[in-house]
Amino acid sequence: MLRRAVLSARLIHRDGVFTALAFAILIFSPSVFAATLTASVDRDTITLGEQVTLSLTFSGATPQTIPAPNVEGLQIDYVGQSSHVNIVQNQISSSVSHNFNVTPRRAGDFVIPAITADVGGEKLTTQPIKLKVLKAAAPSAEAINSGSQLAVLKLALPKKEIYVGEIIPMELDLYLHSSVRNISGFQITSFPADGCSLGKMVQRDQRRAQLGNTVYTVIPLSYTLRPLRAGTLNLGPITVSVVVEIPSARRRRDPFFEQFGMRDPFEMLGGEQKQLTLATEVETLRSLALSQENVPPSFNGAVGSFTLNVSVGPTNVAVGDPITVRIQLSGQGPFDTLALPEQPGWHDFKTYPPTTKVDTTGDPLGIRGSKTFEQVVVPQNAEIKELPPVSFSFFDPEGKSYRTLSGQAMKLVVRPSGVAPAPTVAAANRGQPEELPPPTQDIVPIKTRWGTLAQGGAVLVHQPWFLALQSVPVLALLSGVVLRKRAENLANNPRRRRQRQVAQVIHDGLQELSRLASENKSDDFFATLFRLLQEQLGERLDSPASSITEAVIDEHLKPKGVSETLLSQVQELFQTCNLARYAPIKSSQELAALIPRLETTLRALQSLELHNHQLR
Repeated sequence: MLRRAVLSARLIHRDGVFTALAFAILIFSPSVFAATLTASVDRDTITLGEQVTLSLTFSGATPQTIPAPNVEGLQIDYVGQSSHVNIVQNQISSSVSHNFNVTPRRAGDFVIPAITADVGGEKLTTQPIKLKVLKAAAPSAEAINSGSQLAVLKLALPKKEIYVGEIIPMELDLYLHSSVRNISGFQITSFPADGCSLGKMVQRDQRRAQLGNTVYTVIPLSYTLRPLRAGTLNLGPITVSVVVEIPSARRRRDPFFEQFGMRDPFEMLGGEQKQLTLATEVETLRSLALSQENVPPSFNGAVGSFTLNVSVGPTNVAVGDPITVRIQLSGQGPFDTLALPEQPGWHDFKTYPPTTKVDTTGDPLGIRGSKTFEQVVVPQNAEIKELPPVSFSFFDPEGKSYRTLSGQAMKLVVRPSGVAPAPTVAAANRGQPEELPPPTQDIVPIKTRWGTLAQGGAVLVHQPWFLALQSVPVLALLSGVVLRKRAENLANNPRRRRQRQVAQVIHDGLQELSRLASENKSDDFFATLFRLLQEQLGERLDSPASSITEAVIDEHLKPKGVSETLLSQVQELFQTCNLARYAPIKSSQELAALIPRLETTLRALQSLELHNHQLR
């Protein structure tokens, strides 16, 4: 049957007509070869930050489902398929390749295991594939000074010796050669920070700088860095992947076009693109432990430089009445983790957890600003005459010593419970006589005549509708009791109340993300995505949403045993939001593809249980 189809195709081709029909017959003729499955990669050795293409090639048959391999340390994404038809010596073979992009997350040796697929009821299995991922290395000083590097990545620290808990800015600088016309696909592939916590990223203004004899454009990315333990800490090598666009190697000088500012008549059509993997040198940081001598009783781990301002009101209350204490700490330090210590002098007051508000509008990195605590205290007896002063201690890295701030004692007037304050008596108006109200009529005269009598209707109590109407107040009363009980339970359970509020915020935010993706508003999209992450993490950790940054992964989630899969999902979303400020995603499809990832991460965070306000 196959030979007859091939001969017919030859006859048609000789006649010079219906060539396309003959080709279609060859393609759709059933194959006589056995089905096979092979797996291959375009390279078996790459540098961290690069990608390889994994191809699953099916010959002779089509699989029912496409198996997706899963290897720890490798991100494998399906990108599409391609078809091939070969005709050699009257024999036809066809194949379909399903392609995956493989992105390593760390350096090392990997093995993509054997992959099994069901093809026409037959199980086909590939051979395992080895992949070697090398660490990226920074270029030598000679290579940088020669000006041959299209891009260079450098890490800058303001100082190399800091204290545990101290927060400092660090800068990751991307140097671009003058021949680079545009960049895209900027992605941080590795950010080793041994024993350190990284905060939010902020892109600074571009500047010009000279390396050797070459002037580069510098794109600075600033981060906050805070050491978590004492000792020698290593930062880097930080690796990034970026695609740069440079003029084509085939461009030529043309005097006619030079008068219009173009050396190449086809320059407007774009240049040549190159994917680069960049790495920084390893920076060593010395982290010092805080002194264990003369530690103030009110010290709770704050490191930085602060000032204290306290206000109290009202000051004339009864026993059991609430008093609001407003405490503001201003200066420089880790405001996201800053907390008030216990106040031993407030033993005659019942205290409630404070609400907080962080204001760092003047500093994009959030190192400088203020944090305001509003705490409600309730006096327990009428002998209280004042609110003892607020005390706050911190370690000053510049002075290398502990400091204690103390406010003033606030005078109070506390009355016994139920005693109202003395009323204010107004002076009488002696210029005019006081007008007395008219006397009331105490006795009403007896009515001697009945007047006109009318025949009454049916008694209402015998009417069914009237009886049914009497149940309305009872049902209304029961409904009011139930609603009030629910409101009281919600008011007494602030965590439950916040869960409901955050759930509504996330529901509305996901709808807003779909709209922003369809309208291709990248900046608003990532701002909303970052806010939803802050809201959900803040609710889970019982912290203000505005204080949530990428640092919560190392400071709160990892110590509480959250799975590595969820930690990786949260970190990737934070990094995507940060990097979008520098290399924004312009495609609506790319923006929409992030929404399912966010929904999966939010559902996983919502499923985390809480115990004593901590994750377990």
